[in-house]
Formats: sequence, C-alpha cells, structure tokens
Amino acid sequence: MRSFKTYIFLMFSLVFFKNYSQSVISGVINDEKGQPLSGATVIISKKTSTSILAYDISDTQGKFKTNVKDITGSLIFKVSYLGYTTWIKNIYNKKQQLLVQLFPSTENLKEVFVERKIIEQHGDTLSFSVAAFKDQKDRVIADVIKKMPGIEIMPSGAILYQGKPIQKYYIEGLDLMEGRYNLANENISADDVSKVQILENHQPLKILDSLVFSERSSLNIKLKKKLTISGNAELGAGFSPLLWKAKFTPMLFSKKRQAIVTYQSNNTGTDISRQIYNFSSENTGNNISIEKTNWLSITQLSKPPFLQELWLDNNVHLASVNVLQQIKKDVILKLNVSYLNDFQKQSGNSNTRFFTPTDTINLLENNQNKLFTSNLQSKLIIEKNTKSNYIKNNFEVNKYWNSKRGITQLTETSLEQNLSNPFIAIRNKLQLITTLGKQLIDFQSNIGYTKTNQDLEVTPGQFLNLLNNGKPYSKINQLLESTRLFADNSASLTKALKQFTIASKIGFSIQNQQLNSDLEVFENKQNTDLDFLNRLDFTTSKGYFENVIQFKSKDDFWKLRLKMPISMLHIKLEDQNYSNNRALNRLVFEPNFYLKKKLTAFWETSFTAGLNYNYGDVSRLYSGFMLTNYRNLNRYNAPISQQVNQIYRGAVSYRNPIKQIFINGAYSFSRTKNNLLYKNEIDENGAIILEAIENDNFINYNNYSLGGSKYFKKIKTTIKLNARYNQSNQEQLLNDTFTNVEKNNIHMDANLDTEIFSWLSLQYVAAISIYKSSFDEVQLRQVETNKHVLNLFFYLTDNQYLKCTNEYYRNSLSEKNSSNYFLNFSYQYTFKQSNIDLNLSWNNVLNTNEFVNVYTNEFTYVENSYKLRPSQVLASIKFSF
Repeated sequence: MRSFKTYIFLMFSLVFFKNYSQSVISGVINDEKGQPLSGATVIISKKTSTSILAYDISDTQGKFKTNVKDITGSLIFKVSYLGYTTWIKNIYNKKQQLLVQLFPSTENLKEVFVERKIIEQHGDTLSFSVAAFKDQKDRVIADVIKKMPGIEIMPSGAILYQGKPIQKYYIEGLDLMEGRYNLANENISADDVSKVQILENHQPLKILDSLVFSERSSLNIKLKKKLTISGNAELGAGFSPLLWKAKFTPMLFSKKRQAIVTYQSNNTGTDISRQIYNFSSENTGNNISIEKTNWLSITQLSKPPFLQELWLDNNVHLASVNVLQQIKKDVILKLNVSYLNDFQKQSGNSNTRFFTPTDTINLLENNQNKLFTSNLQSKLIIEKNTKSNYIKNNFEVNKYWNSKRGITQLTETSLEQNLSNPFIAIRNKLQLITTLGKQLIDFQSNIGYTKTNQDLEVTPGQFLNLLNNGKPYSKINQLLESTRLFADNSASLTKALKQFTIASKIGFSIQNQQLNSDLEVFENKQNTDLDFLNRLDFTTSKGYFENVIQFKSKDDFWKLRLKMPISMLHIKLEDQNYSNNRALNRLVFEPNFYLKKKLTAFWETSFTAGLNYNYGDVSRLYSGFMLTNYRNLNRYNAPISQQVNQIYRGAVSYRNPIKQIFINGAYSFSRTKNNLLYKNEIDENGAIILEAIENDNFINYNNYSLGGSKYFKKIKTTIKLNARYNQSNQEQLLNDTFTNVEKNNIHMDANLDTEIFSWLSLQYVAAISIYKSSFDEVQLRQVETNKHVLNLFFYLTDNQYLKCTNEYYRNSLSEKNSSNYFLNFSYQYTFKQSNIDLNLSWNNVLNTNEFVNVYTNEFTYVENSYKLRPSQVLASIKFSF
C-alpha cells in the first residue's frame, strides 16, 4: 500500500510541476492568397538543441494551438507544408498569437522527389500509409496493420492501440461488423486500402461529440476508391489424411451500402471461428450480458500456444452475411448473421499434481475428446447518428446446439463423459438521444431472455462415498435448467455549462433467474436426496440515480470526469428444498474518478480511482451439490456473497508520429474484500469438493505493464516490446487448513519485422513467462516458458517467394519433451495479370507428434501432453477479384 501511495504522489507531482511553466502559442496559417492551410506542421524547439518542445497540425480553418512547458526564454518556431517554403522565426517563450503566411516554393529543381509520409496527424486522427508498410507477401489488411507501431493484433484477432482495445472498427466511417471485425480485417485486400486511421479520443455518437469526451480510440479503414467491389476465393487439397480448404468471400463498399458475405470450410486446422469473435465493448450503462454460461463441462486439454495448423484436428464450416444499407438520409439498416458448425478432436495425456498443506496428490489422465459446435448468431440494427439526433435499436438472437463427448483413462479405470449444452438468448437494446431545449435527453432500454438445458452423464459413477455409501455404481447424471429474464431502463438529462458537462440519470433494472438441477445416481435410476437437488428462484432489482460531472479545458489539455452513482439494491433468493431463503437490501454508492492530463504534444498521463460492489449471482448461491465435471462437486451453502472492490490505476503514454515512436506504461492496484471463503476438499483420487463458508477475507492485486514500438523508415523495420508483472495474494481454505496463497507472474515479449535485403525479410517473435506461487511461505516450483518464432521470406522473383517458419518452445517443468521445435515451409507463385496465387505448404516437416505444455494455479500443477497433427502437405489456389 505504501508503494502505491508513493506512486500516486509522484504522478501528481509530475503533472503539476510539468504545468508550472507554460506558454500558449496559437495562430492561423494561410497561403499566398490568404486562404487557410489545413495540415501544415508546426514545430517549436529550443535554439540550443533540436529537441521538440511542442508540435501541432493546423485544422481546416488553418488554426493551431500549442502549449510550451519549458523555462527556455528563446525558441525556434517552424511551419512547413509540402510545396511551400518553410517559415522559420525566433520567438520569445510567452503567450502570443501568430499570423503565418506561406508561399509556394520558387526553387527550380531538375528532379523533384516527394517522400511518402508514413504517419500523418490531423487533430486527433493518425493516418498510417498502407503503401509504406506493405510488402510483397502481404495480402489482407491485417498483414499490414501488424507492422504499424502503436497497434497490436492479439492471437484472438482483437486490435489494441497503445495497449488498450479499440472501441470501433470502421470501414469508410461505417461500423458494418458491430464488433466482429476480424472477418473484415482478414479478408479486405491490402491493395484496396490507402490508409489505416486511428481516431484518438473518439466519441462515436455525433450528438455527444462536443459534450461528452471519450478517452478511447477507434480504427478506420480508408479505401482507395469510393466504390469498391472485391473479394477472394480459395480452393485447396492435400494429405494425409485427405485435406480440403474452401473459401468464397465477396465484398462491396460504397457510400450508402456495404456488404461482406463469406462461406469457409476446412479440415486443415485453421480456426475460422475466430473471424466472428465479438470484440464490441459499448459503454452505454445498460450492459447486462447475454453471453453463454457453461455450468457443466468435460475434462479438456489446454491448447498449445502455437500455429493451429499443427494441432487443431477440425472439420469446420462457416457462413456469414453482413450487410449495411442506408435506407434514407442518415438512417442505416444493418444485418449480421453467422452460422458456425465445427467438429474437433482432442487426444492427449494430463498429469495433475494437487499441493495441500499436508500432502501431494497425483492424478494421471488420458483424454480422447470429441467437441461438437453448432451456433447461429444474428443481429438486426437500425441506426441514425447525426449531430441533432441519435437512435439505435439492436435486436439480437443467438442459438447454440453444442455437445461434447470424452473418454478418460485413469490409472485403474476408464470413464465416459457426455455433455449436452444447448443455449438460446434473445435481446433488444434501444438508445435514443434527442434535444430538449438546451439539454439532451437520453433514453436507454435493455430487455432480454436466456435459457439453457445442460446434461452431463458420467460412466461409471463417481464420488462413491458421498453418493452411494462407498459402493461402485453404473453412472451419474447431472441435469440442469436455467432461465433468465431481465430488463434495464433508464433516462438521463445532459447539459453543458461552459467547460463543464453535467448528466443526471435515473433508472430501474430487474433480473429473475430460475435454476433447477438434479443429480441422478443410476442404480435403477434412483434420485439422490435433497442435498443434490436445487430449485432456486433468484431475483435482483435495483433502482439507481447517477450524476456525472465532466470538465474539459479549452486547450484540451485537462479532462476530468466524476461519476457518483447511488443505487438501492434488493436481492431475494427462494429455495424450495431448503428453509434458508436469503435476502439482501443495500444502499450502494460506487464513485469513479478519471483524470487525464496532456503534458506536451507527445506525452499524456491519466489516473483512475473507483469503488464498486459485486453481489452474488445464482451461479454462487445454490445449496445442493452440483457435478460440474467428473471430478468437481460444488455447492455454496452460505449467505449471499458480497465483494467490495477498490481500484486505482495510473498510466503514462508517449506517441510521436514524426519519429514513429509509441510508448505506454501503467500501474494498477486493487483490493477486494469478500465475505465468503471457498473451501476445497481434495481426496486421494484428485476429486474436488468445493463449498463456501462465511469468513471475511481479502485479495490484493498489483499489476505493472510497459509497452513500446518504433518504426525505422530507412531499414523498413518495426520493433515492438511489451512487459507485464502481476502479483496477487489471497486467503484460501484447503483441506480444512487456512493458507495464504501468493502468485507472481512475469511476461515479456518482443516482435521484430524487418526487410534485410530486397530478397530477404524476416519476422521474429520471442516471449518469456515466469510463474511463481506459494502458500504459507512454502514456495512451489517455478514455471518458466519460452517461445521463439522465426519466419524467413525469400523473394525469388517479384512474383514468388519461399517462406520458412521455425518455432521453438520450452518449459522448465516437464520431465519429458521439455523442448519442442517445429519446421514449416510454404511456397507461393503469383500470376500478376490474373491476381491468382498458387500456394504449396508443408507443415510439421519433422513430423513431431506430441507437445508438452505446463501451467499452474494456486494449488495445482498441470502437465498436458497434446497429440499433434502429422506432417501434411497442402496445395491451394487463391483468386482475388
């Protein structure tokens, strides 16, 4: 706690000392005719050095404004614009306004070379030139974005800017994909894109643009043509066994209409389901989720952290239709429908060690799993987004027909697991903002329904002592039905008072969830007693009032937001099987404070502090035992859980588009108080019984992160570095013994993308993770993992290249196969006139058949041995149109 206070003191000291000496220099830039020049570059530096003190870009009216925070008395003021003579003047470091007039360059040059700008800044918009980053091997826009400094694409496909997820993914300013942008990112041709734009501090609602600031960023794809009709298709076959790959994706982008339609199928290990992952994170205040809850599960192996084509045994089909149509001026209709059907196989061994204060328990498993995925996801949206009105209605229906089967071989027995896991969700979200006099009125509604019927069958039966007096029995069946109905409606008024914006919201939300579960022991299909049944009716209602005060300085250097929500919470749990019905009434105050300070043209810092409360949902309130998998039996026969969370976060970022440098760092501290402690009982077979008891306890988290990236123009190289350190400690009850568990995790990664010669380029990724855990000062064995990936591209001619992929993995704990090396080759030939690519790939050249992965948590160590795909060859032909 002392280190945290010291950090906060230093951060605020930095902010205010930086602000001690400050001069505002502003003005207008015109051309020789007196017309304003937009996009002129303003640079202020010291006379004694070349270091930049302030930097700005003139807006559409030719205006600029910079803050110089330095005690230097004399400065150099420079204005430049392509095709015009550079304007340079010595000025004093004081508040002043300048009128600058630029004249066309009159120099007569025999040859003029115009250098392509790599990154341009216009206000809060950074524009990355696609042509500057693209090379011969790049086909889709995701290939190019990966090289851009400040931007990262995670393995899931999520895009980060300066370490934070983007808010929106636009194509020509339109949000076609509604968060499922990976489909667009991995299919839009890089040749069709002129720029990738980062919209910093982006407010997606135009009516709020001048009232409510945003600290989040969005990404916009700028196309070369106003009307773009394009697409791609691919057909491939290979062995062994018989392999296929098929894809057809037509696309259309115009001012009033956009569409991406795709059908894809393969059994080559390519996971196309990630193309429809939902990364949306709308912060509208009515965010009750309709995500699927997996109450029950079978034992699965952890997935290897490398190229999926080496290990994923799949048979997948994906169809997706995404259409945006302007039906009248400023009114847009969107339809997003996706269907996924996938069959996957998993095969491997698992060695789990459970560490208790008095003993170590070993569990060996051989798992053969079959996973069946079938789901339909759909959205129908109507939206109007103007400076005077905003309306968005989102009707969503999601349906899942998933199931899983597994055979687990233990030391002395074999068991079967069968899981049926269907789910349906229906929701309608509405937001309406309009003017009411000089105020804005905002109405929001979120209404939905979800239902799941899950069935887990395990043969033979488990937990003999608890369920059948120690006698073997044929099988056990866990049945579960859960339904949920919710509504959250609110109205708010927003008003501007000079630099302040005040918003007041009032609303009411209610959720009702019913949970029925039965645990059946199959000896003549007898039902167990009440200790293994649940009949719950759980209702949560909340009336809330929220005041939000925002402040933004005229020079945009200070931003402040204070949220003060107060809610009256009522929770009621009725249990038909037990007499311990539970209720909770609370008056809850959850303040949140946010401060952002722009220190210079390149540096900015922010601070966040918040207090929030979480109260138990039905997933942690059932009193009857529930079999969540074959070796986990859970119940929470305890009062309603209550969590109090304190969260503090400070961040600093630097971005210099002139030098193509982006840096971000953050520290966060959180402290959580819980009224319940979870008791883990582990028997000699590795079976775990989890129960909750009433006992106050605390969890402390410390998280540090630092990231940076730079593009070196002369050598066409991008370097990205990231480091994270996470530390936590908490109390646990393990086999009736109180223990203090501490976890420490360090992760560092580096990414290099460079062109060494005109005929050779490389991509290199390195990642190192160190995990340490202990309980009651007993240090468990440290786990270290290393990952190194080297891709070499040999450009044989301007229309063909050879790719060699080298992957190396190592962990410090495995007793066998602690190191793995993989080698893959790929050759591609392009017919330039017809835009056809012929590709021949050979994966797992060394025919490595097994990968060993290790991970740990509070009291377990798990070593997974995963069966890999055999050495395989695939030939494919790709068309671009």
